[in-house]
Amino acid sequence: MGRRIGGAGGGSDPGKGKGAGTLVAATAFVLVVAGGTTGAISIGGGTTGSGTAVDSAFSRDLNTRKNEGKKSAKKGRADEAWNRLGLRSIKKTLKSDFKCLAASTDKIREFLLRTPCESLTRSLLLVGDDRGNTATISVAWVSFRDRADATAFERVERVHGNGDIKPLAATALNLADVRFTGHHFDSRRDGRVVTVAEAEIMNGHLDSTDLDALTEVAVWLPKP
Repeated sequence: MGRRIGGAGGGSDPGKGKGAGTLVAATAFVLVVAGGTTGAISIGGGTTGSGTAVDSAFSRDLNTRKNEGKKSAKKGRADEAWNRLGLRSIKKTLKSDFKCLAASTDKIREFLLRTPCESLTRSLLLVGDDRGNTATISVAWVSFRDRADATAFERVERVHGNGDIKPLAATALNLADVRFTGHHFDSRRDGRVVTVAEAEIMNGHLDSTDLDALTEVAVWLPKP
Protein backbone atom coordinates (compact mmCIF):
# COMPACT_ATOMS: atom_id res chain seq x y z
CA MET A 1 0.00 0.00 0.00
CA GLY A 2 1.36 3.42 -0.94
CA ARG A 3 1.57 6.54 1.13
CA ARG A 4 0.89 10.16 0.40
CA ILE A 5 3.76 12.64 0.25
CA GLY A 6 4.07 14.16 3.69
CA GLY A 7 1.49 11.74 5.06
CA ALA A 8 1.64 9.63 8.16
CA GLY A 9 2.35 6.28 6.53
CA GLY A 10 5.66 4.71 5.67
CA GLY A 11 6.90 4.10 2.13
CA SER A 12 7.82 0.49 2.50
CA ASP A 13 6.46 -1.60 -0.34
CA PRO A 14 9.14 -3.89 -1.76
CA GLY A 15 11.54 -2.00 -4.00
CA LYS A 16 14.87 -2.95 -5.49
CA GLY A 17 16.58 -1.46 -2.45
CA LYS A 18 14.17 -3.05 0.04
CA GLY A 19 14.42 -6.72 -0.74
CA ALA A 20 13.01 -7.11 -4.27
CA GLY A 21 15.05 -8.40 -7.19
CA THR A 22 16.06 -6.18 -10.09
CA LEU A 23 14.24 -6.25 -13.41
CA VAL A 24 17.42 -5.97 -15.44
CA ALA A 25 18.24 -9.64 -15.03
CA ALA A 26 14.98 -10.63 -16.74
CA THR A 27 14.64 -8.01 -19.44
CA ALA A 28 16.90 -6.30 -21.94
CA PHE A 29 16.57 -2.52 -21.98
CA VAL A 30 17.61 0.39 -24.18
CA LEU A 31 17.57 4.07 -23.34
CA VAL A 32 16.94 6.27 -26.37
CA VAL A 33 17.24 10.04 -26.15
CA ALA A 34 15.14 11.80 -28.78
CA GLY A 35 16.31 15.11 -30.13
CA GLY A 36 19.57 15.31 -28.18
CA THR A 37 19.44 15.97 -24.46
CA THR A 38 15.76 16.31 -23.59
CA GLY A 39 13.92 13.58 -25.46
CA ALA A 40 11.68 10.94 -23.95
CA ILE A 41 13.07 7.94 -22.18
CA SER A 42 12.24 4.90 -24.28
CA ILE A 43 13.27 1.64 -22.71
CA GLY A 44 12.64 -1.12 -25.17
CA GLY A 45 13.48 -4.72 -25.69
CA GLY A 46 11.65 -7.66 -24.25
CA THR A 47 12.16 -10.91 -22.44
CA THR A 48 14.09 -13.23 -24.67
CA GLY A 49 15.80 -16.45 -23.89
CA SER A 50 18.37 -16.18 -26.62
CA GLY A 51 20.72 -13.66 -25.01
CA THR A 52 21.35 -11.99 -28.38
CA ALA A 53 24.07 -9.44 -29.01
CA VAL A 54 21.38 -6.80 -29.56
CA ASP A 55 19.90 -7.47 -26.12
CA SER A 56 23.33 -7.14 -24.55
CA ALA A 57 23.88 -3.83 -26.35
CA PHE A 58 20.57 -2.54 -24.96
CA SER A 59 21.65 -3.34 -21.41
CA ARG A 60 25.08 -1.80 -21.91
CA ASP A 61 23.51 1.41 -23.23
CA LEU A 62 21.25 1.77 -20.20
CA ASN A 63 24.09 1.07 -17.80
CA THR A 64 26.32 3.57 -19.62
CA ARG A 65 23.73 6.33 -19.35
CA LYS A 66 23.11 5.61 -15.67
CA ASN A 67 26.82 5.65 -14.96
CA GLU A 68 27.18 8.97 -16.78
CA GLY A 69 24.24 10.33 -14.80
CA LYS A 70 25.83 9.22 -11.53
CA LYS A 71 29.08 10.99 -12.43
CA SER A 72 27.20 14.22 -13.15
CA ALA A 73 25.16 13.90 -9.96
CA LYS A 74 28.30 13.29 -7.88
CA LYS A 75 29.66 16.61 -9.14
CA GLY A 76 26.43 18.35 -8.10
CA ARG A 77 25.26 18.80 -11.70
CA ALA A 78 21.69 17.62 -11.22
CA ASP A 79 20.29 19.07 -14.46
CA GLU A 80 23.08 17.40 -16.42
CA ALA A 81 22.39 14.12 -14.63
CA TRP A 82 18.73 14.13 -15.69
CA ASN A 83 19.77 15.07 -19.24
CA ARG A 84 21.88 11.91 -19.32
CA LEU A 85 18.64 9.98 -18.79
CA GLY A 86 16.77 11.92 -21.46
CA LEU A 87 14.92 14.15 -18.99
CA ARG A 88 15.08 17.73 -17.75
CA SER A 89 14.41 19.38 -14.42
CA ILE A 90 11.05 21.14 -14.27
CA LYS A 91 10.57 22.10 -10.61
CA LYS A 92 12.36 21.51 -7.32
CA THR A 93 12.20 22.54 -3.70
CA LEU A 94 14.53 22.11 -0.74
CA LYS A 95 14.13 22.20 3.04
CA SER A 96 16.71 21.75 5.79
CA ASP A 97 15.99 21.28 9.49
CA PHE A 98 16.93 19.23 12.55
CA LYS A 99 13.55 17.54 12.99
CA CYS A 100 14.38 14.05 11.77
CA LEU A 101 12.06 12.47 14.30
CA ALA A 102 9.02 14.46 13.19
CA ALA A 103 9.68 13.50 9.58
CA SER A 104 10.00 9.77 10.25
CA THR A 105 7.61 6.84 10.60
CA ASP A 106 7.39 3.43 12.26
CA LYS A 107 10.70 1.64 13.00
CA ILE A 108 12.69 4.46 11.42
CA ARG A 109 11.17 6.75 14.04
CA GLU A 110 11.99 4.25 16.79
CA PHE A 111 15.59 4.13 15.59
CA LEU A 112 15.87 7.92 15.61
CA LEU A 113 14.48 8.05 19.14
CA ARG A 114 17.47 5.98 20.26
CA THR A 115 19.97 7.45 17.78
CA PRO A 116 19.14 11.08 16.96
CA CYS A 117 20.24 12.51 13.65
CA GLU A 118 22.26 15.73 13.48
CA SER A 119 20.41 17.22 10.51
CA LEU A 120 17.92 16.45 7.78
CA THR A 121 17.74 17.97 4.30
CA ARG A 122 14.93 17.00 1.95
CA SER A 123 14.32 17.83 -1.68
CA LEU A 124 11.37 17.17 -3.97
CA LEU A 125 11.92 17.34 -7.72
CA LEU A 126 9.77 17.12 -10.80
CA VAL A 127 11.51 15.91 -13.96
CA GLY A 128 10.08 15.20 -17.38
CA ASP A 129 10.57 14.83 -21.11
CA ASP A 130 9.24 16.61 -24.20
CA ARG A 131 6.24 14.28 -24.48
CA GLY A 132 4.58 15.16 -21.19
CA ASN A 133 5.93 12.22 -19.20
CA THR A 134 6.89 13.40 -15.69
CA ALA A 135 8.09 11.88 -12.45
CA THR A 136 8.58 13.11 -8.91
CA ILE A 137 11.79 12.31 -7.04
CA SER A 138 12.15 12.57 -3.28
CA VAL A 139 15.70 12.84 -1.96
CA ALA A 140 16.57 12.99 1.75
CA TRP A 141 20.03 13.47 3.26
CA VAL A 142 20.19 12.31 6.88
CA SER A 143 23.33 13.20 8.84
CA PHE A 144 24.52 11.37 11.97
CA ARG A 145 27.17 11.80 14.63
CA ASP A 146 29.41 9.10 13.21
CA ARG A 147 29.65 6.46 10.49
CA ALA A 148 28.46 3.67 12.75
CA ASP A 149 25.15 5.44 13.39
CA ALA A 150 24.75 6.17 9.68
CA THR A 151 25.43 2.54 8.77
CA ALA A 152 22.91 1.31 11.34
CA PHE A 153 20.29 3.77 10.05
CA GLU A 154 20.68 2.65 6.45
CA ARG A 155 20.39 -0.98 7.52
CA VAL A 156 16.99 -0.25 9.10
CA GLU A 157 15.88 2.05 6.26
CA ARG A 158 16.40 -0.58 3.56
CA VAL A 159 14.13 -3.22 5.15
CA HIS A 160 10.58 -3.53 3.84
CA GLY A 161 7.97 -2.48 6.40
CA ASN A 162 10.30 -0.42 8.59
CA GLY A 163 8.86 2.99 7.67
CA ASP A 164 10.63 5.90 6.08
CA ILE A 165 11.69 9.53 6.08
CA LYS A 166 8.60 11.33 4.78
CA PRO A 167 9.06 13.28 1.54
CA LEU A 168 8.20 16.96 1.35
CA ALA A 169 4.59 17.78 0.55
CA ALA A 170 3.72 17.93 -3.12
CA THR A 171 2.03 21.28 -2.53
CA ALA A 172 5.51 22.78 -2.25
CA LEU A 173 5.73 22.35 -6.04
CA ASN A 174 2.04 23.09 -6.66
CA LEU A 175 1.59 19.46 -7.64
CA ALA A 176 -1.40 17.20 -7.25
CA ASP A 177 -1.22 14.51 -4.60
CA VAL A 178 1.04 11.55 -5.38
CA ARG A 179 1.79 8.30 -3.55
CA PHE A 180 5.28 6.96 -3.01
CA THR A 181 4.98 3.17 -3.00
CA GLY A 182 8.57 2.26 -2.09
CA HIS A 183 8.88 0.15 -5.25
CA HIS A 184 11.42 2.58 -6.73
CA PHE A 185 13.93 3.19 -3.96
CA ASP A 186 17.65 3.43 -3.43
CA SER A 187 19.98 4.56 -0.63
CA ARG A 188 23.67 5.26 -0.24
CA ARG A 189 25.91 6.07 2.72
CA ASP A 190 28.78 8.52 2.37
CA GLY A 191 30.60 8.89 5.65
CA ARG A 192 28.11 10.17 8.23
CA VAL A 193 25.40 10.96 5.67
CA VAL A 194 22.78 8.58 4.30
CA THR A 195 21.01 9.60 1.10
CA VAL A 196 17.58 8.09 0.46
CA ALA A 197 15.79 8.47 -2.89
CA GLU A 198 12.35 7.42 -4.12
CA ALA A 199 10.60 8.06 -7.43
CA GLU A 200 7.06 7.82 -8.76
CA ILE A 201 5.35 8.63 -12.02
CA MET A 202 3.37 11.87 -12.08
CA ASN A 203 1.94 12.03 -15.61
CA GLY A 204 2.18 9.99 -18.79
CA HIS A 205 4.30 6.85 -18.85
CA LEU A 206 7.67 6.03 -17.35
CA ASP A 207 8.15 2.35 -16.60
CA SER A 208 9.72 0.71 -13.57
CA THR A 209 13.18 0.73 -15.09
CA ASP A 210 12.96 4.46 -15.78
CA LEU A 211 11.97 5.18 -12.17
CA ASP A 212 14.64 2.86 -10.77
CA ALA A 213 17.26 4.66 -12.86
CA LEU A 214 16.17 7.99 -11.37
CA THR A 215 16.71 6.78 -7.81
CA GLU A 216 20.06 5.17 -8.66
CA VAL A 217 21.28 8.50 -9.99
CA ALA A 218 19.60 10.67 -7.34
CA VAL A 219 21.42 9.04 -4.42
CA TRP A 220 24.70 10.39 -5.82
CA LEU A 221 23.59 14.00 -5.48
CA PRO A 222 25.73 15.65 -2.77
CA LYS A 223 24.05 17.08 0.31
CA PRO A 224 23.14 20.73 -0.43
